[in-house]
Amino acid sequence: MKQQYIPLEKRSKREQREYHAARRGSWGDVNPVTKKSPDPKVYNRKKHRQRYQHEPLPVFLVWAA
Repeated sequence: MKQQYIPLEKRSKREQREYHAARRGSWGDVNPVTKKSPDPKVYNRKKHRQRYQHEPLPVFLVWAA
């Protein structure tokens, strides 16, 4: 006899979890947390320090006359 289809919403919580776990894929070697881009609105202290590390210091030449 053919099994009757039961909508996902009417299944038990356990059956819903099993269904979603079977459909869920694997990220493999990719860590999704490390791939998140930084929020440009958030203040970053390191960005300020990096800016001055890469810029050369101004050199003032004084000629002794």
